[in-house]
Amino acid sequence: MEKPNAVGWFDVYVDDLDRAAAFYEAVLQHRLEPIDDPTGETRMRGFPANMAAYGAAGALVSSPHGRPGPGGTMLYFSVDDCAVEEARVAAAGGKVLRPRFSIGQFGWVALCMDTEGNLFGLNSMR
Repeated sequence: MEKPNAVGWFDVYVDDLDRAAAFYEAVLQHRLEPIDDPTGETRMRGFPANMAAYGAAGALVSSPHGRPGPGGTMLYFSVDDCAVEEARVAAAGGKVLRPRFSIGQFGWVALCMDTEGNLFGLNSMR
C-alpha cells in the first residue's frame, strides 16, 4: 500500500466564519460549503475538494478549541496564477504582506493575511 501525503486535511481557525468565508470566496473565486460537525462544537465551511486528487482538503473552522493568528502553520493555496488572486486580497478585506515573487523552479508565491489575522500563501507555476 502506498503511503498517503503528509497532510490529509487542514483547519483554518477563524473568529467570524461568515466574514472569513466571504474573504476566501472573493479571493479564490470558489464557494465554501457548510460541513456538519457531529460533535456540535464547531461550525465549518469546506474548501472545494476532490479526495481522489493530489493535495489536501480542508475547511474554515469556528471552534472553542483553536484560535486564528500569525506565527503558526502556513497554508499555500495552489492557483493558476497567484497574481490574479493576490489582486483580490485587499478588496476582500485582507492584506498582501509580500507581493508575488519567484521561488525558482517551484514557481511563484504571494504571502497574504486574511480577515482573521491568519497568514497564507498563494502558489502558482506562472
